[in-house]
Amino acid sequence: MAMGTLYNESMLNMNASATDHAEDWETVNRVVYPIKDQDLTLPLYVIEWTRPHLTDAVFDPRVDMKKVDFGGLNKTGYQHLVNEGINQHSNTSARDIFTVDSRNELTVQSGKHVSLCTFFNAFPASYWKRWTNISKVRFTAEVQGKGEVVLFKSTGRGLFSPVNTMPVDSEDACQTVEAILPMTNLLDGGYFWFDAKADDQTRLTVSNACWSVPGSERTMRQRTTMSIAITTFNRPSYCHNQLKTIAAEQSLRERLDTIYCTDQGTDLVKAQPGFAETAANLGSQLTYLRQDNMGGSGGFSRGMYETLKAGASSYTLLLDDDAISEPEAILRSMQFADYTKKPTIVGGGMLHLDNRTVLYTQGERFTRNNVWMVPSQGLGYNHDFAAFPLRDSPERHRRIDSDFNGWGVCLIPTAIMREIGLSLPIFIKFDDTEYAVRALEHGYHTVCLPGVAVWHQAWHDKDPSRTWEEYFFQRNRWICGLLHCPKPGKRFAFEMLYGDVNVGLKFVYSALKLRHMGLRDIMRGPQYIVDSMPVKLAEVRKAREGFADTTMVKDIDEFPEPKREFFADPTPDTPKNIKKAGIKAILKALTSRGDGTKDVQPDIAIPAKDAIWKSFNGINSAIVTSPDGNTAAWCRRNSKYFRKQIREGLRLSHTLITRWERLSKEYREYDMASVDVWKKIFES
Repeated sequence: MAMGTLYNESMLNMNASATDHAEDWETVNRVVYPIKDQDLTLPLYVIEWTRPHLTDAVFDPRVDMKKVDFGGLNKTGYQHLVNEGINQHSNTSARDIFTVDSRNELTVQSGKHVSLCTFFNAFPASYWKRWTNISKVRFTAEVQGKGEVVLFKSTGRGLFSPVNTMPVDSEDACQTVEAILPMTNLLDGGYFWFDAKADDQTRLTVSNACWSVPGSERTMRQRTTMSIAITTFNRPSYCHNQLKTIAAEQSLRERLDTIYCTDQGTDLVKAQPGFAETAANLGSQLTYLRQDNMGGSGGFSRGMYETLKAGASSYTLLLDDDAISEPEAILRSMQFADYTKKPTIVGGGMLHLDNRTVLYTQGERFTRNNVWMVPSQGLGYNHDFAAFPLRDSPERHRRIDSDFNGWGVCLIPTAIMREIGLSLPIFIKFDDTEYAVRALEHGYHTVCLPGVAVWHQAWHDKDPSRTWEEYFFQRNRWICGLLHCPKPGKRFAFEMLYGDVNVGLKFVYSALKLRHMGLRDIMRGPQYIVDSMPVKLAEVRKAREGFADTTMVKDIDEFPEPKREFFADPTPDTPKNIKKAGIKAILKALTSRGDGTKDVQPDIAIPAKDAIWKSFNGINSAIVTSPDGNTAAWCRRNSKYFRKQIREGLRLSHTLITRWERLSKEYREYDMASVDVWKKIFES
């Protein structure tokens, strides 16, 4: 007898259990499909079935311990290796395989086969196993046509197998298929999902597929609701679209108390065409607030503050104004939180807005030795599910534990807010990181749940060092360190110096000024940080004036033609050699007498993507494009200023680290994220 048949019989016996049928099941993951932008997002929801692409390492992890001799590989052999590793995609149109009939319905064409092992539609079983008490999961779906629905289960190694095959023979009417899966063998990772295969002569329609769990194993016994906190600054159309998306999702609105839309801009959301209609549609579920610009931390804290004051919601969902949401993902975060063993922050991933199938990250770790962050499990950033589907990415089947989650979408239980407070009043940067680390120190974890995500502008279009944001990046990073690293680490001074050198080698001297301004302000204490919040942005903008790197033009014809064309060096190198080159560049810059302040012609023009320290070696001035591609600046070497600021940075770093333990105690005792502190800020 085949293994699949043995599984089927055991599962069918389980399904026949009277106890299971008597269970009060609650749907926690509906299988959904995209209606808009299908051509951009479909691989995140459903894919054509292909033969699995699994490497030897999935079956035997010891093969990864074998060293590869790249030194003995010639160019032809290397190219052959690369070509073999590229996924081969079908030239068949998705419409020839299946059609999306509605948000909850899919039709598989005759003779075709699809898989739901995708980011949005695979059930994250290992996360439910780790963080909740549920013992089993039920799958149900309505089907019509001829074919079969096959349930699969994966392990943390990425191996998977069928656990139930449900034949379908119902051309004239809908038939319901059902199976109950035990939550076993999931400690390291694993998903549940289904494949659907149509008969050679008949189409197969699958609708209203969902995953349910026993309601009796719910931690939150009462019916829970949420508030949504959206903060916006001069992005009224994006924010209005976000409001309209929520307003149109009835299942979400049934669990919604109110949306706190905090408008901190001058181009107001309420002035958008159609806003009055949206507001009328939402009714009492929309609270529109106006306040001075206090950044993301001030806007989100206002929503958290209002939620606590109202006292009705079990959760507050923080949601970026310019993100595109998957409404089902918002519901999933809440439904998961209802079952967690203790109050848990539930976050989601960030998908690229300009490359919709690319996941920037799914949770990150906080590294206390340098007050920084790294991707969880060493998985790296920017995974493309179109090129490498979830089914064929075994490393993604591991349960990925995280320390924090970005606030593009993040659900925070009210109980946690009552205990640990709101965001730090630090305008922007590190507010999300610090909050999650603070929660963890109080025993509350952050779970970045697969199947929960928003689409957001990617970070490759941003470079804080070339904007006023560098001040907040530097200052808030070390405030986070003071709060959560009471004793200064050995790397702290190096990290401060490295940041200075990095921007200095790129002629971004305004960033040097802002970084040192941030260190000075830290040492003025937490009271100053709080008191200066309303005016600090204006001070920072003023401090950047007069630098060559901040003098931006839209038309590069305003600059003289560069002396030569820029060529990026694509030659790979070892980390050791890169480090040597970096040290050499630093020593050269520190001893250089080069001066580009009086140049009448730039040496080269450097594209934004190549504006790294290596590109500035041996030149005195360069036209540098901004990360968004809208403007450019003529950046000029000023060796004298560079040396002076490096000395100043060393002095400030030494002073801060010398005073670290005393300052750390002062910041921790001040409780600057408390509701009372924020109340004074909002009422001032």
